[in-house]
Amino acid sequence: MSGRWEVVIGLEIHTQLATRSKIFSGSSTAYGAEPNTQANLVDLGYPGVLPVLNAEVVRMAAKFGLAINARVAERSIFARKNYFYPDLPKGYQISQYELPIVEGGELHILDENGVEKRIGITRAHLEEDAGKSIHTGFENSSGIDLNRAGTPLLEIVSEPELGSAKEAVAYMRKIHSIVRYLEISDGNMQEGSFRCDANVSVRPLGQEKLGTRAEIKNLNSFRFVEKAINFEVERQIEIIEDGGEVVQETRLYDSDNDETRSMRSKEEANDYRYFPDPDLLPVVLDAEFIEAVRQTLPELPDAKKQRFVDRYELKEADADILTVSRPLSDYFEVVVEKSATRPQLAANWVIGDLSALLNKDGLDIQDSHIAADALAVLLNRIADNTISGKIAKEVFDAMWAGEGTADEIIAAKGLQQITDNSAIEAIVDAVIDANPGQVAEYRAGKDRLLGFFVGQVMKETGGKANPGQVNEIIRQKLS
Repeated sequence: MSGRWEVVIGLEIHTQLATRSKIFSGSSTAYGAEPNTQANLVDLGYPGVLPVLNAEVVRMAAKFGLAINARVAERSIFARKNYFYPDLPKGYQISQYELPIVEGGELHILDENGVEKRIGITRAHLEEDAGKSIHTGFENSSGIDLNRAGTPLLEIVSEPELGSAKEAVAYMRKIHSIVRYLEISDGNMQEGSFRCDANVSVRPLGQEKLGTRAEIKNLNSFRFVEKAINFEVERQIEIIEDGGEVVQETRLYDSDNDETRSMRSKEEANDYRYFPDPDLLPVVLDAEFIEAVRQTLPELPDAKKQRFVDRYELKEADADILTVSRPLSDYFEVVVEKSATRPQLAANWVIGDLSALLNKDGLDIQDSHIAADALAVLLNRIADNTISGKIAKEVFDAMWAGEGTADEIIAAKGLQQITDNSAIEAIVDAVIDANPGQVAEYRAGKDRLLGFFVGQVMKETGGKANPGQVNEIIRQKLS
């Protein structure tokens, strides 16, 4: 909502499927090759060549459909979407139109107020990607790289049920998490494996008829999605309130200037002259195939989050963070399985200290310098009172720097916690004797001075005294 206006957003998310070869040819889909080295005669649109459907893309699309509780079509058809652009060598794109492989479906997000909201998914269809126009490095011309031409895409189309930029980002993040859980896409936004077009419109609050929409193309980061939608909403409201009319068009987001710019008038479906591709047979799936795909579904993020809350008694917010990524959730479960500490403490370390260092060094959890079982050993040393939680952070940093295992570092640096009551008592007595003024103030009612005494004892022991024992002994001595 924006004042008197209601925002209506629908997303078309383009997910590159994680196949080794393209959707209709044997060309590689590997990222980063020299321009035009991964495009064969089929990708280049040479006369007389015929497309051959990659069966793996069908399995991946069906897997996604089942994950979102959609209907996986037993019969779907590929169509030709006709338009002329330099990076489309055939003059048409092979896509699906009237009979897509996935129809219906849903997922749930939290709205602006933290309330669960159902978002309908209209369809998900297979199609081939186009090539790429390159406008830099050429004088008075552009280059065309057709390495991406024919790369398999699953286009996921939501219902226009998103009510803000934040909701759009939450929905996109959920789809991103699902496709990675399913291992049908790496979701790498920097490489173009996951991007979206946002259809944005506004209408007066309470009006049923949708406003005129603008489509913002090729948004490849969650931050850009939010910023582009927010700009577009304000642009449209300003036009209407000034007495103008919003034009249906396709726009681009300029991140440097944080604005959307007109690209071209928006085409309707009939502009593309869709018709069934005569070179491709209908895709026919039997019930046995669909059921076999269903058996390969992993535990999905929402189910795993609920299990983490129920089984490990985690805070919901922490369970949400830990289950966004399948590798992160797997890491956490190994730590819990191999440590004797509370699951919530393990979650705190994974979400806090570990994630901070991963972010600092730009690493994914799979590349962590500290393996899950190694972190479990460190947490066990806290649990068995070998070290304190404070000392554990010092050991953790040393482990990250490659100085050895938790036990090796504790032994080499002499970090074992002092748990001998008589040794701690002697140090407490010395601190009390050295601070008679503070003792008198404490006994007069200044309870906050307890922290002063604890700090002095910890300073004397180099932080190695067991904090719980220190607190208890000081209370006894001063009472």
